Amino acid sequence: MAREDTEDAIIAYKNILAQIIENRPSGTRQRLATELGKHRSFVTQITSPIYATPLPARHLATIFRVCHFSAAEQERFLDAYQIAHPGKLPEFGASEKLRHLSIMVPDFGDERRNRLLEEAITDLVQKIAAISGSPD
Repeated sequence: MAREDTEDAIIAYKNILAQIIENRPSGTRQRLATELGKHRSFVTQITSPIYATPLPARHLATIFRVCHFSAAEQERFLDAYQIAHPGKLPEFGASEKLRHLSIMVPDFGDERRNRLLEEAITDLVQKIAAISGSPD
């Protein structure tokens, strides 16, 4: 895909994401920044169509969860993402729809430690999903 085509494809999925975020309660971008362990400016760069910065695939599950994507929104977004980044979707969520699951975990009183716990749980679930999908 030519560089210009790739940028257009990135803009397309970011337009979808921007529309979804605009329909969410105020503070969604800040919650997303907190969940990703990033500054709000990073969230602006990866979610705004005016920036050509691609959205890293590793952040998709967090974005879907924090922004409460419906199944239809998720499918529409993933279709556009796949056009921009063929073969870059992680196994978790690439061929199956994601669903939200809430669990109670300890609050360590430390943003970094809380984020590390959430990442560890996410990694575990991704590994379990990969195992359950393998024909072995």
